[in-house]
Amino acid sequence: MVFDAHRHLGVLPAYPFYGGPPVNPDTTARASVARLLADLDAEGTERALVMPNYGVPDPGVAFAFNELCLEAADRDDRIRCGLWVSPRPEDERRTAEALALAAESGVRALKLSFLLGGRPTDPACRPALDRIFAAARLHGLVVHVHTSPGAASDIDEVGHLVEWYGDEVAVHLVHFGGGMSGHIKLAGARFFDWITAGKRVYTDLSWAIGFTPRWLAQEIDRRGVGHDRVLFASDEPWGDYAGERARLAAAAGDGELARLAFRDTFEKLYG
Repeated sequence: MVFDAHRHLGVLPAYPFYGGPPVNPDTTARASVARLLADLDAEGTERALVMPNYGVPDPGVAFAFNELCLEAADRDDRIRCGLWVSPRPEDERRTAEALALAAESGVRALKLSFLLGGRPTDPACRPALDRIFAAARLHGLVVHVHTSPGAASDIDEVGHLVEWYGDEVAVHLVHFGGGMSGHIKLAGARFFDWITAGKRVYTDLSWAIGFTPRWLAQEIDRRGVGHDRVLFASDEPWGDYAGERARLAAAAGDGELARLAFRDTFEKLYG
């Protein structure tokens, strides 16, 4: 059985990324719960954490998909919902509306990404972050955070969330740093330092550079910790389900790490 700890639902409007013409690069994005369920059936995915699709620089688009993700969780017990929230002061009302749904059946996570604005160390964002993590603590939810090298999503920034809130709230660091610098910072020491310090930190290896799954698996084996902190995630439609599954399977082998990453740790966090 394969449980997918990170995929998106909703079709984004075309957007002129990087000064080019309007495009829709997320070609496998799904607009309906029925299409999502068909994908799970085709893949053989037994469980999935589904959250709003995002990418265009308009947080309102992502917020608008919260209801669709809730609908998916209500419709099929294989699906768990992650709600889009934002640390930006400009999104205070919409985040409050999202947090009001946190107790709904099927909700298991709150999704944060600084790609659409804000910064963990910006004092203007701290009140919203406090409210988001307080809601996660109250309802037993995981906070899902995008990571990528540089700017506000760098692990040097996002890592503050683990340090500030990780004693009481599970923090899922998406993409394991998202690139060379983040991978080395995390696998080299920081990820394991947080675990041994008692932080409730988790990760997935979607988007990870080729060497990273192998190295992380070796470090987990060498250090004897972290085997229960890694999850499989496709990041569809931005990731590639078949590719992500194959890379993690090759690194994890067929023992305890594979069982935990593909199934049991998801059950612990999101089941």
